[in-house]
Amino acid sequence: MAGAGAAGPFAVPVTVRGYETDTQGHLNQSVYLQYAEHARWSLLQASGIRQSTMVERRVGPVTVETTIRYRRELRAGDEVEVSCAFVWGEGKTFRIEQTVRTADGTVAAEVSAVCGLLDLTERKLLKDPRAAFRDLADDPSLLGLTAG
Repeated sequence: MAGAGAAGPFAVPVTVRGYETDTQGHLNQSVYLQYAEHARWSLLQASGIRQSTMVERRVGPVTVETTIRYRRELRAGDEVEVSCAFVWGEGKTFRIEQTVRTADGTVAAEVSAVCGLLDLTERKLLKDPRAAFRDLADDPSLLGLTAG
């Protein structure tokens, strides 16, 4: 798994399980979203952000749009790596770019999501999610953020 000080983007390994496949024998389309979500939460945890801390501070990540590009089918037993990178701009939203790759490096899918950080009391997106993530994280560099 890539992380702090690693050469590549943050990524988590996943083995495609038989019960995740459909009648064609390939990974069900909805499971790609589960793999992407697993990688996102793994990255947040690696940066020092715990779900319980977010709940205590009354904030939570939300996805407002997701695009999946299916490139190659995956079958039960395939070993994949799911990368995860935050892409920051200005404003209330940011992008999370993810790639699902097989062990030989073949791109099986690309997942791109527009996300925000929701104020759980006001039910509105925070105006500056970068600042909130910097405050929450022990290692904001994993999220593509500078410490200050």
